This record gives sequence, C-alpha cells and structure tokens, in this order.
Amino acid sequence: MKTIAIIPARYASTRFPGKPLIDIAGKSMIQRVYERTSQAKSIQSVVVATDDQRIAAHVQEFGGRVIMTSESHTSGTDRCAEAASHFDDADIVVNIQGDEPFIQAGQIDLLTACFKDDSVNIATLIKKVDDAEDLFNHNIPKVTVTKGMKALYFSRSTIPYLRDAEQSSWLDKHLYFKHIGIYAFRRSTLIQLTELPPSPLELAESLEQLRWLEHGYKIQTAETPYQSHGIDVPDDVERVIALFKDDL
Repeated sequence: MKTIAIIPARYASTRFPGKPLIDIAGKSMIQRVYERTSQAKSIQSVVVATDDQRIAAHVQEFGGRVIMTSESHTSGTDRCAEAASHFDDADIVVNIQGDEPFIQAGQIDLLTACFKDDSVNIATLIKKVDDAEDLFNHNIPKVTVTKGMKALYFSRSTIPYLRDAEQSSWLDKHLYFKHIGIYAFRRSTLIQLTELPPSPLELAESLEQLRWLEHGYKIQTAETPYQSHGIDVPDDVERVIALFKDDL
C-alpha cells in the first residue's frame, strides 16, 4: 500500500499573506512541515501542492518536491486532490495542514494505520477535550463518534448537549472530543469528494467534512494524545515557537 502526503500551500492568505514562507527559528514554515512529515514511517512520498511560484521555488531550494496546481481551488482538499491525480500508483493520500510546523510524525502514522481496515475510505484524528475553554470555543470543532470510532457529527457547538447538568460539570460527566484537522483518504475517494456539491450542513457550520457525511460517506477517527498547534495569524508565531523551543 503506497501512502503519499500532500501539503497544500497558498500564498494569498487573507489573515496572514505569505504564511508558508515565514521564518520559524531559522527555517520556513513549509520546510518545517515538509521535514516533519517526511519523518513519518508510513509515508513513501511528500509533495507540496501550490499555485504560487515563490512557494514552489523555495520548496525546490530546500530539496522538496512540488506540484503546481490551479489558482481556482477554494479548499485545501481540492488542491490536494489535483496533486493526487499525478500519483496513479498511490493508494492512500494524507492531507497535511501546511500551517503546523511541529506536526508529530506519530500522528500521521496513527492516521494511516486506520486503512489497515479495508472498509475505511476517509480517516481523521480526534483528541479528548481537557478544559472548558476548548469545550465552549466555537472556533474548535467538536465531534461525536460511534462505538467503532466513526464520526457521527462535527459541530462548532458543544456536542452532545447535556440537558440535565450544569455546563460547569459537563467535562466530569461526559467524554468530549475535538477534531484535529488532518485527513487521509483512499485516492479514489478523494477524487470523488471533490465532485460533491456543497451541502446544507456544511454551509451552516462552515465545516467541509459535513459535506462528506451528508452525502453518505463514513469517516473513521483515531484518538491522538497530541494537540495541534496551527499558525493562523502573525501573533501565533512566537506562541508556537515557545511551545516547541526544545525541538528547534
């Protein structure tokens, strides 16, 4: 089973233009993501998918592989799918977030291990919610799962709602999970997903994965102990560097 990792990267971010090329303690963010991803034992090939020549040139400078993609993509999934179309021999495609310079290789290996089950076509990671701030933060999607760890629903709201308990006690009474935004797909499934029209639930919550659930696809989840630490705005840079100063 051949597994490839694709890192979608665009320059024109509204909140942080040029984000993939910012310096993270001596290396660009995209280089750190690329090198971390390459450490995963389950990955045979890593490629950056971009529509920007500046990013492409930089990736080639540090010895990375890059594929140019369309400027019209509205999501990283669509960009990932176009890049995956160049890998006819790939079985599994992992979509790596390009703004997590300290992603754990173990997370990638945990995700790809889901595909040992032949029935799994899409997989993603979840993490136990440990504090109330995350539990009630609408910017952190929550997820409910079946006993077999398949996703039932993703929401920006706190799910499930505990009707007969004070909110201050919810973490003591129920096991909550938040979504860690890294996905893996069977290549054929990834291509199919890009052909689906937006769905009402996706538009309501602004969560792309709800489109897949609403169209009948199943999403396998795996629980990771590691928190993701993405860089969304310039103020995040120093915070993330401080968290991982021992890894620099």
